[in-house]
Amino acid sequence: SDLLAPLRHRGNPKDVELKNADGSPIFNTPVYPLAVDKVRRVGEPVALVIAETTQQARDAAERVEPDYEPLGAVASPGAAMAAGAPTIWDEVPGNLSVHDVKGDASAVDDAFARAAHIARFSTFNNRVTGVPMEPRAAIGEYDSATGRYTLTAGGQGVMRFQMELAPVLGVEADRVRVVSHDTGGGYGTRNSTYPEFALVLWAARRVGRPVKWVSDRSESFLNDYSGRNMHTRAELALDAEGKFLALRTETISDLGSHAISYVPLAWGATVTTGAYVIPAMHVVSKAVLTNTIPTTAYRGAGRPEANFVIERLIDIAAAETGIDRVALRRRNLIPPTALPYNAQMGCIYDSGAFERGMDMALERGDWDGFAARRAESLTRGMLRGIGLSNYVETAAGWPMERAEMEVLPEGRIDIVIGTQASGQGHETAFAQVVADFLQIPPDAVTLRTGDTDFVKMGAGSHSSRSMRLAGHLFRQNADAIIEKGQRIASLVMEAAVEDIEYTDGAFRIAGTDRRIGLFDTAAKALALGDPLRSVAEVTKSLHAFPNGCHVAEVEVDPDTGAVRIMRYTAIDDVGRVINPMIVDGQTHGGIAQGAGQALLENKLYDPDTAQLISGSFMDYAMPRAGDLPFFDLEFNEVAAPSTWLGVKGGGEGGATGAPNAIISAIVDALSAFGVRHIEMPATPEKIWKAIHGVHT
Repeated sequence: SDLLAPLRHRGNPKDVELKNADGSPIFNTPVYPLAVDKVRRVGEPVALVIAETTQQARDAAERVEPDYEPLGAVASPGAAMAAGAPTIWDEVPGNLSVHDVKGDASAVDDAFARAAHIARFSTFNNRVTGVPMEPRAAIGEYDSATGRYTLTAGGQGVMRFQMELAPVLGVEADRVRVVSHDTGGGYGTRNSTYPEFALVLWAARRVGRPVKWVSDRSESFLNDYSGRNMHTRAELALDAEGKFLALRTETISDLGSHAISYVPLAWGATVTTGAYVIPAMHVVSKAVLTNTIPTTAYRGAGRPEANFVIERLIDIAAAETGIDRVALRRRNLIPPTALPYNAQMGCIYDSGAFERGMDMALERGDWDGFAARRAESLTRGMLRGIGLSNYVETAAGWPMERAEMEVLPEGRIDIVIGTQASGQGHETAFAQVVADFLQIPPDAVTLRTGDTDFVKMGAGSHSSRSMRLAGHLFRQNADAIIEKGQRIASLVMEAAVEDIEYTDGAFRIAGTDRRIGLFDTAAKALALGDPLRSVAEVTKSLHAFPNGCHVAEVEVDPDTGAVRIMRYTAIDDVGRVINPMIVDGQTHGGIAQGAGQALLENKLYDPDTAQLISGSFMDYAMPRAGDLPFFDLEFNEVAAPSTWLGVKGGGEGGATGAPNAIISAIVDALSAFGVRHIEMPATPEKIWKAIHGVHT
């Protein structure tokens, strides 16, 4: 058969799995490489054109005339769940794909009944997209002699592409080779297997030549999977002293036309409590299908959304009760004596110093000196505000990872791992830890990744997992190599194994000057037919909980509503810091993405036709260097007990802490106008309307 099977995405994480409350199964929508019977969104591929040049392909595509029967469209979950709404998938009547309920409803009801105050609000976490520097591209090749396919495509890990493409092509996994070279940006949107990957492989076999596809920026906006896009209603119950009693939330996630990933909805629920003691919880999670581009895990994958909700609720509660917002947080932060802390929604926080992190941020951000800066801004006619955001996020992700290490006689350490960089500096940081473990120069370490011909297992780069798992596995590799090397050295130097010690890159007989270097030992091992090599694997989740506190300071022009970020301080507990410069770079990028969502970015669809409105940089605003101040960063370093190095992960904290810190600062600047909340993105128009009491 020449037919392609649909892609099947593994979007429901087993350790925090979403389930329908009525017990019905969740329908995992297939993704056909080309639309079958029904086109469910603008941009869904309907035909494949192959040509010698791009212009020829465009001209030929213009001659494709599909015979469409117009269908009704829904561009939001509210419209999709309304009575009489068009059904997107026959298997999902009413378009409600998931209705998950967690927590103790009875305990929450009791707590709310005795509460002295209840803070309520509703918010929409706006749809954004990764906009990587390098748009997606793919080259498909087929070797008719071996029946083997080769895909070359940028991504965050090659094993997922191989595992998901092989069933589409109807072949065993070893007949699909995936190669991924340097990739210019990932952010989660590059971690999915897209239909174009299957199509170029199929086309290469059909035409007997390599087939290349390259997305332009407009196609990227139209077809790259989106992030966020969640609506949440939340209520926080407090006693008369401001202690939190209970929290209830209902979050509705817009899946888009296909259920690519439930991860943001599932993982967001696990950190609904943030960094606070909340005795009772009730969390409702719903996932709804619409006629829009699918959403997927995007930097932080649900944790920034959940953090935004709890932090905004606390600010609102502080304003309504008259309790200082810092004091209210301090009153409810999880104390060190409560760790490990059961956060109820599937997480046990194993380590952290949350109040210390907040104190560091307040001191470094000069919270006490803010009044003078606000007064100075007023002399220039500007409204100044300050905001903060504590956060906890869980670094988990797909656990499977494998590391290989071999000592080569020519003076090189060869390491192979499945996680893959898209700008995170793995080549530097991985070499750093391996060199430290084996006490050799870092430039002797060579990292190989991004090719299924030698990468045999690994779940790619996501969920701040790379150094957390790589360091853990490389330590096991190094220990195994040293142990094996001691046995080889004992044979060479005719000494007992227990008398061999390893120091400064060499094996020595204790108490003597007799030694053999690591690489000479590798040569002896190779001569014996037993290379100095080790393989280590992890197949279960090693959770960690990065956390921190961010403080933002803004100026608002009351005449125009324009916002300028004046100061930004971030204190992050990423566990043990391996390379401070690389972690700072990750934090900078995360803050920029969080600021972009808070102030600028919004992927919009026409509510009547589900046509994409913000399909270019003319309509989708991105933060630029001039929009951001210099960031003031510091670490609140608390080692994680779950991994050998104590790494928690630094890839997502910036994007988790920034949105509320910035919105909190804007609301503070507008507090004299009675503003308690403003939705993201906080555009000048939206702020101007809030100042003038214009309701939309």
